[in-house]
Amino acid sequence: MNLCRSFRFKTTSGSLFILSVLLAGATSCRQEPENQLAAAANPQQNQVELTTAPDSVVKPAETKAWAYPGPEPLPGAILPQKRIIAFYGNPLSRRMGILGELPPAEMLAKLDEEVANWTKADSLTPVQPALHAIVVTAQSKPGRGSKYRLRMTDKMIDDVLELAKQREAIVFLDVQVGQSTLQLELPRLEKYLKLPHVHLGIDAEFSMKNGGIPGRRVGTFDAVDINFATDYLAKLVTENNLPPKLLIVHRFTQRMITNHQQITLRPEVQIVMHMDGWGHPALKKDTYRRYIQKEPVQFTGFKLFYKNDLRNSPRMMTPAEILALEPTPLYIQYQ
Repeated sequence: MNLCRSFRFKTTSGSLFILSVLLAGATSCRQEPENQLAAAANPQQNQVELTTAPDSVVKPAETKAWAYPGPEPLPGAILPQKRIIAFYGNPLSRRMGILGELPPAEMLAKLDEEVANWTKADSLTPVQPALHAIVVTAQSKPGRGSKYRLRMTDKMIDDVLELAKQREAIVFLDVQVGQSTLQLELPRLEKYLKLPHVHLGIDAEFSMKNGGIPGRRVGTFDAVDINFATDYLAKLVTENNLPPKLLIVHRFTQRMITNHQQITLRPEVQIVMHMDGWGHPALKKDTYRRYIQKEPVQFTGFKLFYKNDLRNSPRMMTPAEILALEPTPLYIQYQ
């Protein structure tokens, strides 16, 4: 059984036309089935060997002490005092995640439900709601600049910030660099990252360092890339007297992140290694143990898919099951 990801992209060449397709909701991301041509070319891609059996009984969550690596964060840090519950996607597409799948009022009401579920499951850890928006999307065509990525407009980001205000939610800006780099993409987002409630996500799956086309194989980030991002954020924190920033790093295979032991931990930035694969609960737990538990870096995250997690399973994982993981995730993302 595969722990799958979906890779359909727009196939037009002009960036303006690509955006119109996105606005029409024709973009697909991880909610859609895998690209069949890519799967045929590389049938081993995204496969995870199952080494654990499904739990027959869900154990209650236990309080586990974990000595978080790295220096103590600066005042105002969110983790580990709170658990973040985030809705992920793009408000211009109904097919990239729950953030854009539902009308705004319905989406926020559903977020309220998940916040209540997690508050009930772990009453000792306050919940911080969040909206996690993809603001640079990987593309299957070169597009403007031949970087295989499409930058969203400031208006889209502003709209997400306005939605977040309605729930006192923090915001994550997620970057899929394609054949671009973090060095090129982060400066454009700086005016938003200077805001105290705006944080960053970087998706290694779509970082095509060797010139590949996004979606045809899984990309990678090295410790050098992650250190650039944390250094960039740390400087913003210091220069603007901000509380610590959060950096979410997507991961669901070994090669997605290389040289993790060389990642520099800083008091200005809190790093979350985020398990970002979908499938049966047993597969998701196994992937978490293989690639997150063994190389946690600092804090950990876990993703739940409203659609894809049900493709090969009759149910999604429960908060109790996720709370029983070691280390206990403090960032939970719904797509």
